[in-house]
Amino acid sequence: MDSFETFPEQAEAKRLLRAALAEGPAHAYLLHGPPGVGKRAAALAFAGELLGSPDRVGRRAHPDLYLVEPLGDQIRIDAVRELRRDLHMRPFEADRRVYLVLGADLMNEDAADALLKDLEEPPPYAVLVLVANDLGPLPETIRSRCQLVPFRRLSERAVREEIARRAPGLDEEERTTLARLAAGRLDRAERLLDPAAAEGRAALLDVARAVYRDPEFEPAEGAARLMELVRARGTAARADEQEAIEGVDLTAREAEQRVKRAAYGAEREELLATLEELAAWYRDLLVVGAGAETAAVHSDRLDELREDATRERLAGAEAACEAVRETWRNAEELNVSPGLALEALLVEVRRELAGAPGVTA
Repeated sequence: MDSFETFPEQAEAKRLLRAALAEGPAHAYLLHGPPGVGKRAAALAFAGELLGSPDRVGRRAHPDLYLVEPLGDQIRIDAVRELRRDLHMRPFEADRRVYLVLGADLMNEDAADALLKDLEEPPPYAVLVLVANDLGPLPETIRSRCQLVPFRRLSERAVREEIARRAPGLDEEERTTLARLAAGRLDRAERLLDPAAAEGRAALLDVARAVYRDPEFEPAEGAARLMELVRARGTAARADEQEAIEGVDLTAREAEQRVKRAAYGAEREELLATLEELAAWYRDLLVVGAGAETAAVHSDRLDELREDATRERLAGAEAACEAVRETWRNAEELNVSPGLALEALLVEVRRELAGAPGVTA
C-alpha cells in the first residue's frame, strides 16, 4: 500500500500521480476539483513520495518541502517572491525540492504573473505542485504549463463509510442523510457531525418550511436567521484558528490575516452549504410528491416531506429549487452581500409558493 491509499476513490488522480512517480515527475502539477475530496491529502502524499519521507512531509517537517498558503483571501506577490528566492536553493537532503502551493486559485494577478516565470524555466531539481478548488481564476498560461490532475466529488458510499468510521453510533438512516447532505465532500461530512450543525440544520429547515407554511413569514427575518448560522460558523472558525496559531512564529499581520482567512472561508462555505440544503429541501418536495422517496436527500424528514409535498406545491417547489441554485451560482462566482442575497431569494421563493395551501398570497 502506498501513500495514496490515505484518501478514498479518485482512481484517475491516483493513476496519474503513480505514473509520475514511476516515469519521473514533470516540473509542475495542478491538482484541481471541489473542496473536501482529497486534493490536499493527495498533494502531501505525492510530495512525500517524491522526497522519500511521507511521514516527515505529513508533519511539514522535511527541509526540501516548501509550502505556500493564502493569507487572508489571497496569495499575494510577496509570498511568490519568497518562493522564487527559495527556488534557487539546491536540495538539502533529497534529490529534489517540492513546492506545494495550496489555494493556487486564490493568487492575485501579480502573484500569478510572478509564478508563471518559474513555471516557464524551473530548475531541474524543482517540482511545483499547485492545488486549486477552481480552475477558472487561474490564467490559461499557468494551466497549460502544468500536468492537470482532476479530482471528483466522492460517491455517497465512500462518504457514508467515512461517516460510519468517525461516528459509529449513528444508525443507517442518519448516515445516509448526512452522506447525501455532504454532497461528495468529506470536509462537509465532518462539519455535519458537529453537534452544533444539527441545531443549525433544524433552524435552516424551519426557515425552508416557514416560507410556504407560515402566513406571517417575513423574508427579512428568515434571512437574518440564516445569517446567524453563517456568522456562527465564522466565529467558531476564528476561535479555532486563533488557538491553532498560538505559539507559532508569525507577525501580528500574518496572524491577523490567517484568522481573517479562516473566518471568511468558513462563512463562505457555510453560505454555500446553506443554499445547497435549501435547494435539496425543495427538490425533495418534488421527489416525495412523485413517489420516489428513496431518492430524497432528507431521508430522516420523510414524515414532514410527505405532509408538505402537496400537488399544489410541486410547480412552485421546482421554481424555488431553481431560484436557490441561481443564488448559489451567484454566491460562488460573484462577490455578493450574503444577507441581501438570502433576503431576495426568500422573497422569490415565497412568491413561487404563494399559491400553496397555508400561505396567503
